[in-house]
Amino acid sequence: MREIVLDTETTGLDPAAGHRIVEIAGLELLHHVPTGRTFREYINPERDMPEEAEKIHGLSASFLADKPLFAAVAQPFLDFIGDAKLVIHNAQFDMKFLNAELKAVGLPTLPSDRAIDTVAMARKRFPGAQVNLDALCRRFEIDNSARTFHGALLDCELLAEVYLELSGGRQPGLTLERQQQRSAVAAPLARSARPPRPHRASEVEKAAHEKMLEKLTDPIWRQ
Repeated sequence: MREIVLDTETTGLDPAAGHRIVEIAGLELLHHVPTGRTFREYINPERDMPEEAEKIHGLSASFLADKPLFAAVAQPFLDFIGDAKLVIHNAQFDMKFLNAELKAVGLPTLPSDRAIDTVAMARKRFPGAQVNLDALCRRFEIDNSARTFHGALLDCELLAEVYLELSGGRQPGLTLERQQQRSAVAAPLARSARPPRPHRASEVEKAAHEKMLEKLTDPIWRQ
């Protein structure tokens, strides 16, 4: 089963208000295990960078000025994801931006049923709890200390671990391992019978034995 963990960074919250994607990243999973294949592109949004957005992801307009336009990375991106399911934290947000960008360059949009929303998964499993990525990393004891800014590829790597936990992919394995360890401790050790080793008394040992018997039967010794 092939899946792509996906994340984007943007200039704002709504493509209908003129906001654009500035970074897109994907990480390939096979049967919930990262393969090492990734996709990452910074994108020139052809507009200014609002201060609030820059504080979140740290990407300035000057940094993005020489990066490719979305039109240049769109087909390589589609080739990378193929027909895989897309694992996204708050899928509605990213899918909205991706489809706006794809539509603008005349490419087919992505159907909503391709997305697996880890926010929805987390809310179902932990009703009423915080379900942002940082909170889930804390809950599952995933090291997110490198996340000083929201970066698409780093967030994909963290989300891949969170998704594994939400899917039960890690916990059952750990449970089975612990059960096997307990069984190994509780089960009696299998022992193979060892044939008796022949042992004959030497002449010296026989003489010492006879001497001891004489002492035990001597009336003086027994008084």
